[in-house]
Amino acid sequence: MRNPNQLRGSRRRRGMYILPSLFTAGNIAAGYYAITQSLQGSIREPHHFDYAALAIGFAIPFDALDGRIARMTNTTSEFGKELDSLADVITFGVAPSILAFSWGFRMLPPTMDANLHEKLVQLGAFVCFLFLLCGASRLARFNISHDPAPKNPGRPGRKYFVGMPIPAAAGVIAAVVHGFQGHPFNAWTASIWLLLVGFTGFLMVSTWRFWSGKEINFSRRHPFQLIILIGLVIYLLVFFSRVVLLVLALVYMFSGITARLAYSRQRHRKSSQTEPQPESLTTHTSTP
Repeated sequence: MRNPNQLRGSRRRRGMYILPSLFTAGNIAAGYYAITQSLQGSIREPHHFDYAALAIGFAIPFDALDGRIARMTNTTSEFGKELDSLADVITFGVAPSILAFSWGFRMLPPTMDANLHEKLVQLGAFVCFLFLLCGASRLARFNISHDPAPKNPGRPGRKYFVGMPIPAAAGVIAAVVHGFQGHPFNAWTASIWLLLVGFTGFLMVSTWRFWSGKEINFSRRHPFQLIILIGLVIYLLVFFSRVVLLVLALVYMFSGITARLAYSRQRHRKSSQTEPQPESLTTHTSTP
């Protein structure tokens, strides 16, 4: 028979396994709330779209913490990994695709041309579905890949994501909706929204590098200046969330694009330098 200390230790161990799953459950709850709010939103009640965007934004820290807590407490499991992937599909795949369609296309003004309205809604539904499909494919590739290398490698020793992570892609959708306070688009801006949603989906399935942030270690001691910086960021997020979140989302998205363009330019420059130069034509004059 086990002694009382061993029983308490086993119960404490089981409780530690539940802790990461609680954060994953919070991730799923935020995604479900975002879906319900997206379906309730309308032109007269745009705050529902704003609430849906905020729910997706709140889910991103939950998704980041569940994995870190599992690694810090040494409670990683196959069940936790599968549950986390399913939660990401719901919260960062289904929820933002429904929000992008409901806010950007379903709420188009009915006074516009009927044919144009129908085509934009149909095309918007297809592009939002592609966003969801790209997000699910991104997660599947991440789960089966072991130490993947991006097509444009960065600094040696640093870890990068191959393709834009699905929480970051969902954050772009949510940040734009929150930046507009949930007020729907008109016909002209809907076309820009169509391109943005489609391009964000492409970035997820691309092989471009994106900063992972895995080198950040919160278990180490941090200087006092970093604590002040974290407090400043929290203050800006609370009082200027619409501008700050939109800027952060777009900066992260364009960081991957800039890194890819810089790598292509560097390769083109190296290839042009290594190409053999054509021999110069010289004239030989004969001496008498």
